[in-house]
Amino acid sequence: MQVMRWGVLGAANFAREHMAPAIHAAKGAKLSALATSSPAKAAGFQAFCPDLRVHSSYDALLADPDIDAVYIPLPNHIHVEWTLKALAAGKHVLTEKPIAMTAAEIDQIIAARDTSGLLAAEAYMIVHHPQWKQAKAWVEAGEIGALRHVDAQFSFCLQDLENIRNRPDAGGGSLRDIGVYTFGSARFVTSSEPVDISARLIMDNGIDSFAQVAAVMDGPMGKFTYNSMTSMRLYNRQTVTFQGDKGMVRLDGGPFNANVNDLAAVSLHQNGNRVITERYAGVNQYVLQVEAFGRAARGEEAYGCPLEFVRGTQAMMDEVYRLGQVISL
Repeated sequence: MQVMRWGVLGAANFAREHMAPAIHAAKGAKLSALATSSPAKAAGFQAFCPDLRVHSSYDALLADPDIDAVYIPLPNHIHVEWTLKALAAGKHVLTEKPIAMTAAEIDQIIAARDTSGLLAAEAYMIVHHPQWKQAKAWVEAGEIGALRHVDAQFSFCLQDLENIRNRPDAGGGSLRDIGVYTFGSARFVTSSEPVDISARLIMDNGIDSFAQVAAVMDGPMGKFTYNSMTSMRLYNRQTVTFQGDKGMVRLDGGPFNANVNDLAAVSLHQNGNRVITERYAGVNQYVLQVEAFGRAARGEEAYGCPLEFVRGTQAMMDEVYRLGQVISL
């Protein structure tokens, strides 16, 4: 197996805690370099990867001939800029979600990807986790009968207004941070798109701290209703349900942050109080994502979350921002 040599642009906490260790642990991958001007931040990465090369600038890492792919955990508003720069430098690139602020910006990345012949993707890790693949398989197989409704909630409490996720100048807000999960998970499992959307938003410090979205979705399974709630001002909650006329698929306890808040699990509920539950202790969705990215970059398989899928989620988000009613409580 050809080993993919990775560099990380920026010493973000999430990169240090999750993605850099995942790259280090993934089969067919090697964590080779980090770009940061802070020796103190670099030390946190070198603690588990002692031979890590440290570049003092992002441009220097992109110029490194011994790097095949880069992971970008930079602030949301500069994702497009550095994704395009990475492709221009001849690197495969995996960029944190949201990869762009609008669907039109994703079109630029798709064009650059196609011109370069390289792999560019958003780090939408949940589609690589077996709990979501199982949910999709059950729903597509008709185990819940005709799909009628999807309900998704994702919340956490972040009061620090200086945090980057609370800053409008850096592309903050609940939809950009976690709405990609409530929207994208429903689209992934059902292969459906919204045909009618309404929303209510609570704005706080210039960002949407709360979003309640209702939609009619349509796709291979026909039309069904969708509701979601995202908030950065409420107690931790992660739940998604797919309800049919003969059963329900339910993911809760932490379906987006698998095995962090609780054990990753998905359950199928059917008539007669029949419940089947699949549990996934020890499965690391970030490692699975890196390994899938490497296989796709080597041409061994298609990538499970292409930019075209990501664009659909962003288009849905664009519509919510355009149509959403701002409310006060």
